[in-house]
Formats: sequence, structure tokens, C-alpha cells
Amino acid sequence: MTGAQARPIAGRERVALGLGAGGARGLAQIGVIEALEARGFQIVAIAGASSGALVGGVHAAGKLAEFRDAISGMGRGAFVRLLDPVVGRPAVIAGRRLVDAMREVVGDPLIETLPVAFTAVAVDMERQREVWLREGLLWDALRASFAVPGLFTPHVVHGRPLVDGGLLAPLPITATRLSDAHRLVAVDMHGWPRHPPGSPALRMDPSTGHAGNGRLARWLDRRLGNDSEEIGFAETMARALDTMQAQIARVQLALDPPELLIRIPRDACQFYEFWRARELIEIGRVEAERAMDLAGY
Repeated sequence: MTGAQARPIAGRERVALGLGAGGARGLAQIGVIEALEARGFQIVAIAGASSGALVGGVHAAGKLAEFRDAISGMGRGAFVRLLDPVVGRPAVIAGRRLVDAMREVVGDPLIETLPVAFTAVAVDMERQREVWLREGLLWDALRASFAVPGLFTPHVVHGRPLVDGGLLAPLPITATRLSDAHRLVAVDMHGWPRHPPGSPALRMDPSTGHAGNGRLARWLDRRLGNDSEEIGFAETMARALDTMQAQIARVQLALDPPELLIRIPRDACQFYEFWRARELIEIGRVEAERAMDLAGY
């Protein structure tokens, strides 16, 4: 009998979620949410940054199952076709085609009308501070929150260009503390790796079956004028961003520890491998169940 079956349901205990940034790893948080609800928790508030905002906003809109099914059926080619390259802009991808595809599945409600309280965290680089988006069109907030500098163009909200919330708040714990939830559950995207650093498992590109830089990373590098087969700009940027976010997240957790912490292995996938959704969702479910079992929930 599994831990989920052996324990009594948590009695619909009200919890708030802080969902972390981490590129494609953020899709694991779909499995985390499903595991929490299966264990009997009632999610009443969510704050998310970057891909954590994407998953959290979709769940707050009541469309997580539809989004899960849509993205789980998307292969690498279908995902790449949603990327709309731009020329003469301060980024590689405009993001309109990607957002339009997701909007068809989720809709575009106002954040203040969602059945679950939701905060998307973005960053105002001019003012050098976090911005908490709690009203207005959902996809305006989500597009701003995952606007990774250099990859996606900044997104203008309320007259100000905003970028990825993971720059300053890769694990937005504070943004959930104002809710009336009984406990805070945080999902950190920088957990202990499943494979030793430098192992072949980490160097393998699942989209090709060969070691080396992934196809999408090479495509991004070609857009930037780099045709080298070595680790290029796109991969370097992803690793640098991930390293920075991991350090900030550790500080956030030390200053304001949640009641339950769920960690996703940092080598679960490459930053851009959104076509591995089905596998990542299962990783999230497994890690959430393990963390709840250890905590006695």
C-alpha cells in the first residue's frame, strides 16, 4: 500500500503554493499539483515565477487538465513551430504564437475573476524590483513572468516592459504569505541531481539520442549567428540563469522556510525541453508524494 493510500486524507486543508522558475522543469509542477489534490489538500492561493507562473495561472483558471493533455501530446517539432523568431529586437523569440496556442486551450480570463487567488511575479528591470501581477488579463501576466531576457522579448504591462520573474524571485514565497491558507507549500526547481555532474546522462540530448548540445539550443544559436557545435550562447545563458536562480532560491528558503518543500531534480531535463511534459509531470508527482510521505501528510 502506498503512502497516499495508507494515510487519511488531509481533510481539505487549505494550502498556498509557491511555484518556482526553472524552464521546462516547471512542467513537473503539474504533477505536484495533482499529487497534492489527490492527497486531499485544497489549493486556495498560488504565486508563481516564470514557468511556475505558467502552471500556477493555468491551474488557478481551472484548466490544468486541459493544458496537461495538450502539452503532453506535443512533440519537439510541434513546439519548435510555435517559436516565432524576431529580427532587430532585444531577443530571439516574440512569443505571440506560443501564447496564442496556449490561450486557445486555457482562455484569457481576468486574474481577479479566477476561482483561485493568483499572483504572477515579473521583474521591472528599470526600477530593479519585483512586480506582483494580481489583476488584468491572465496571459499578459504570464507572458511577462516568463519573458527570459535575451530569449523572449519583454512584455509591456500597465505601460512598463517586464521580464522573467525568476531573475529576482525564482521561488516566490513572500507573495503567498498574505493568503488565508493554513500552510505554505513551495516547489523548488533546483533539487539534488539524479545523475552525477558530467555523466553521459546529463550530456545526452533526448530529442536526438546523441550527446552534445540539443537541437533547439543549436537553432537558437544559429538565430544569434553562432554555428559552433560547442556549448553556445543559448545553453550558456540557460546554465547561468539556472545557477543564479538556484542561489537566490536557497537564500529565500533560508529566510522564510515553507511548511512543506518539494524539490524537483535540477537535471530532470534541459531548460528548453518542453516536449518532455509527460515524463516531467510524472517526476513532479513522484517527488511530491515522496516529500509528503517524509513530512507525514
